[in-house]
Amino acid sequence: MAGGGFCKLPGGSVVVALYLPGPPGGGASPGARVRVLVHAANRARALTRLRNLGLRAVYLRGNTEPPTPDEITAVLHHPDGLVWRATPDDDTESWHGIRTLLRRAPAA
Repeated sequence: MAGGGFCKLPGGSVVVALYLPGPPGGGASPGARVRVLVHAANRARALTRLRNLGLRAVYLRGNTEPPTPDEITAVLHHPDGLVWRATPDDDTESWHGIRTLLRRAPAA
């Protein structure tokens, strides 16, 4: 998945930021992407957290779009350490817990 990156924090943990396809039927335009942020002990664990939620085809290649300081603050202050936003450049939209994104996707 293109358009992701990570930032290592002073305590040794990392924040990984990725763009993922928006959920089908979620009201977004076709081809829309959401920005997902994950806080974990390392990059591998961050990706494992997403894969354990059913997002199997999640990869981080390169560090082209690392999380911004505001994004890092948002994910560190969320109890789950896993947030998303449909319009990353819109500061008026709140960050949402990952469970709300997964609920939007219709059951297969």
